[in-house]
This record gives sequence, C-alpha cells and structure tokens, in this order.
Amino acid sequence: MNHRKKGLWMKNEHIMALAAQLRQSQQSLRGRIVQQREGASSRIEAAAEQFGHPQDSHAQVTTARELALAMTELEIAELNALQEALDRMAAGTYGACTDCGQDIALARLQASPEAARCMACQSAHEHPAH
Repeated sequence: MNHRKKGLWMKNEHIMALAAQLRQSQQSLRGRIVQQREGASSRIEAAAEQFGHPQDSHAQVTTARELALAMTELEIAELNALQEALDRMAAGTYGACTDCGQDIALARLQASPEAARCMACQSAHEHPAH
C-alpha cells in the first residue's frame, strides 16, 4: 500500500522505517538534552568553569557561554524538526516539500528523515537570491 495524500509516493514500509529512525533520533537527542540539564554541570556551567579563571578574558568567558547556548538552541531546533516530520507523517503529508509540494527524493529522506524541503527548495532557502 502506498502512502498517498497530496501526491505522495512512498510505500508504508518506507514510512515505517523512516518513522522509526525519526523516533530513535528524537529519543537520543532528548537523552542528551536531559543529561546536560540534569548532569553535574550544564554546558553553560562547564563553559564558565573552563574559562572562569582570573587569567581568562571576559571575551573568552562570554564566547564560551554563547557557544553553549547556541548548541542548546540547535538541539532544540533539531528536536522540533524531528517532531514536525512525525507530525507530517500523521497528517499524511510527509515526503512532500513544504515549499513547492513536489516529492522529496527517498534517498534524501533516508539520509535526513526530518527534511521538509526538496533539494532545490532547501538550496534556495539556505542561499536566497539577493
């Protein structure tokens, strides 16, 4: 049986395998986030400890803290992308580009199951024309 809605072409076996991959990535990422928040020290605390010595410049400490915050934000964005892909599966729109509506290549989805755009639209999104 094909997963068909809005022109989608994937077989259920592909959807099931990709859903499992998404859930595994989600679980792994959540585990890392929880470990960082509940561990002996968070990334921010670790950065402060690493650069919190009198000989360290304020710029070093600030940079380390900003990097730790950016990494946490990136993980949260990745977690959101994984959930959005699962939501698209539930809605029956998974595999269609969210920008142009065309099918996303199976090879792209297998490499990045959270992908929401086809390669052309993703490239345009990352490198907009000025």
